Amino acid sequence: MFDDLLNEEQKMMRDAARDFANKRIYPNAEHWDKEGKLPDEIIRELGELGYLGMTIPEAYGGMQIDPLAYLLVVEEFSRANAGLGIMVSVQNTLCATAISLFGNDEQKQAYLPRLASGELGAYSLTEPDAGTDATSIHLTATSDGDDYVLNGSKAFVTNAGLAKIFIVFCTTDPEKGAKGLSALIIEAGTEGFEVGKAENKMGIKTSDTRGLTFDDCRVPKANRLGEEGEGIKIALTILDHGRMGVAAQAIGIGEAAFKEARDYSKERKQFGHPICDFQAIAFKLADMRVKLDASRLMLDRAVRTMISGKRFSMQASEAKLFASEACHWVANQAVQIHGGYGYIKEYPVERYFRDVRITELYEGTSEAQRIVISRAILKDD
Repeated sequence: MFDDLLNEEQKMMRDAARDFANKRIYPNAEHWDKEGKLPDEIIRELGELGYLGMTIPEAYGGMQIDPLAYLLVVEEFSRANAGLGIMVSVQNTLCATAISLFGNDEQKQAYLPRLASGELGAYSLTEPDAGTDATSIHLTATSDGDDYVLNGSKAFVTNAGLAKIFIVFCTTDPEKGAKGLSALIIEAGTEGFEVGKAENKMGIKTSDTRGLTFDDCRVPKANRLGEEGEGIKIALTILDHGRMGVAAQAIGIGEAAFKEARDYSKERKQFGHPICDFQAIAFKLADMRVKLDASRLMLDRAVRTMISGKRFSMQASEAKLFASEACHWVANQAVQIHGGYGYIKEYPVERYFRDVRITELYEGTSEAQRIVISRAILKDD
């Protein structure tokens, strides 16, 4: 119903992603969820098809597609398997975009072609004691000649066990607080850098999530993104982009849950009628559709604001906040419409309900989004 708002490139990318997802991802989604990982061949296929370099400029081997087309791909992949959706989002939005926007020519030449060819990247901001409060980062990067020496840890890093390239935020001057944060590019296998065990999560089980530890890990200063002290600017800028990816992920999960609920309500009979004939169910479906459509329109506004060149922090936070909470509600109603069957793992809505919950937590909690939005609206005109 939104096709009239899309151009031909956007429709083509969405339809191609939907076809790939229907053939290669959705039929295996439940099995992969139980195994808790994606097969290597699927990740390899994503790289070969260009999906791991959608935001990377063509000069570095990427596709550099329209931002809305990119988010439609994330939505389609998330509809089929939410863990795969966030893997693609982190690769394109958090890792590749950080290097594209803030890397120098040497860094772009060194890393973007590798990401575009299918090597996975990760983005590491959160620590065990530093989540919403990024200024509490304790990972230190002490200057030593041409290197930094890193000591500390990170938590909840998406793609960690699979990534070759990491964007890591650390403090190069603890006394300066937020103004002392910097961002480094660190390669897997660097001495003193260890990737921890996979987290056992409630949902998005096919997303590889782990902690990182650094023990006298030496990283060349040439791997720093931007200048010392620009880490907080880089982190917040990239999170604006990432929040739109999470909004698209939430919409994908919500659309999948809605379809299952609608189809089930037409098949399930009580009192001699399909349950969709009853107003209690029909009105649930109506409200689900409204919330999904509103989420999509809010994300579209955020994208258009970004494309215009204006600051889009508030719009990205609004889209992420609304879509994540709305789609959580949609998934909950999908379980309710299924009744007891919605609580059984053989029915996909159980997985969608588990998967969507994380969208209210990462790339900034709902509470953090309300901080961003409230500060924006209370600013002096």
